[in-house]
Amino acid sequence: GNMKISFNRFGSVAALRRPMWIALAGLWVGQTSWAAPPDAHQFMPDYQGSQTCAMCHSEQVAEFMETAHWTWDYTDPDSGQKLGKNTVINNYCIAVASNEPRCTSCHAGLGYADKSFDFTDSTKADCLICHDTTGTYKKFPTDAGHPVYDEPKEFPPGSGNMWPPPDLDYVSKNAGLSSRATCGACHFYGGGGDAVKHGDLDSTLLDPDRELDVHMGVDGGNFRCAVCHESENHHISGSRYPNGTTDNQTCEKCHSATPHESDRLDAHTSRVACQTCHVPEYARGGKATKMWWDWSKAGQKNEDGSSIVIKDENGNPIYDTKKGEFVWEANVVPEYLWFNGESTYVTLDDPIEPDQVVTINRLHGEIGDSNARIFPVKRFTGKQPYDAGAKRLAVPHLFGKDENAYWKSYDWNKALAAGMEYVDRTYSGQLGFVETQMFWIQNHMVAPKEQALDCADCHVPRGRLDFAALGYPPDRALALETMAGFEIDDIQVATQPLGLQLKWTGTPGHRYQVQQSDGLSPVSWADAPDGERVAGDTPSELTWSEDLSAGVGAGKFYRIIRNQQ
Repeated sequence: GNMKISFNRFGSVAALRRPMWIALAGLWVGQTSWAAPPDAHQFMPDYQGSQTCAMCHSEQVAEFMETAHWTWDYTDPDSGQKLGKNTVINNYCIAVASNEPRCTSCHAGLGYADKSFDFTDSTKADCLICHDTTGTYKKFPTDAGHPVYDEPKEFPPGSGNMWPPPDLDYVSKNAGLSSRATCGACHFYGGGGDAVKHGDLDSTLLDPDRELDVHMGVDGGNFRCAVCHESENHHISGSRYPNGTTDNQTCEKCHSATPHESDRLDAHTSRVACQTCHVPEYARGGKATKMWWDWSKAGQKNEDGSSIVIKDENGNPIYDTKKGEFVWEANVVPEYLWFNGESTYVTLDDPIEPDQVVTINRLHGEIGDSNARIFPVKRFTGKQPYDAGAKRLAVPHLFGKDENAYWKSYDWNKALAAGMEYVDRTYSGQLGFVETQMFWIQNHMVAPKEQALDCADCHVPRGRLDFAALGYPPDRALALETMAGFEIDDIQVATQPLGLQLKWTGTPGHRYQVQQSDGLSPVSWADAPDGERVAGDTPSELTWSEDLSAGVGAGKFYRIIRNQQ
């Protein structure tokens, strides 16, 4: 009939008068890299929830209901720890329990409003949140995983930002493979906002270039998340919980354990994870990540009782009445830890030492562990409320309209009493704030190989890796710190007046520091006066000289160390 056809912003073909698809051969690439939906979807009846999908995909719905994306539950088979999003305590939003309507906007179900949610009810499964290809299906942020129905709704309150109801029939008839957009709708925004939690996952990966991530870059591999995070019966590989495997094994599925042309580089893979060299910085797509979250500063208001929100020059909130004080950083050099795939969490039932920083998720591994590799991590730190009487972490009831909700009353004692009662525990009534930290392995934002770390990034004094802190014996640590050498092109000693000049070629991206010592046993190196030199954009000649006319004593020794700029 008389029907106009246009390309929408995601590259799919849509009809203006009536939603439809035109089948085209091949894979849709572009922003989110999804495949064209099956033609059979066009003959579906009006969408009535997951039961509509189950008419053809009942086995898949049943599979999905066994996965962590649905259950939010996990039990470590070795330690017996009960983990999962429903149970663990964290140091960003703290806990799901008693705050479900807000937190479950990232649950792959509908109506998870409290702990009475029926996880056996397949009609509550939300197939569309992972299989939408239209870019029009979104969950409302405070409605327990539901999208908007019937009439537009405003969020945040008073903002004028209206959320329209999606056309569910249109979305369901165009269901297809997951994409960076569908996965990222939750995983880019974990912890309450864009780029808060992970460091290597944020909205810049929706449409990245190769410089940001060689795998997901639209001018690189243009991968969907599921290319690396393979699924079997809807169980998706990759987990922050103990799994007996290290994250570098995902890399090795495609690249093998010996991917380099150099035997010397391949020798590193038994001790160093791929990510250590190939994720040189995180939060480097132009968006900073949150590094510090201080809940103890929350609750401050203006004189008129209104909430305070202060943002930095880049639009990142650095203070929020509801949540406290934050620090953001971009282009962050990771910290480095041994990791063997195992981890242990501090739960509500574990006593803590409040005068020390509490590590909520301890990553296991050490130098003597043959399964461990050195991994890059983001260390996320903050202060959060705890039960000072019981010396245990605690669940605060944050979200809700009742007087016990912290965001209603701004009374921590009420919030903690209600939250702990919700999880069948007792709050002592003694409020405290404890400093905590969590570690996140950096797997994404994989740089092109020409931007990977080189020898001089680690094997120099004050390089990236603190070999002594990683457990290497002192002699071995010193040797590892001095393995990356370079040649001094020329040494000139003048007699009239007595002086010394060193000349060398500086490589782009590096700075150099001349150091001197009056002896080598014991060695005591100090930075030479005016001894720092920075290489240019191309290989450049660098020199340093010293006037020795006042004499040098029994002997003087020099060295030059090289670091990244």
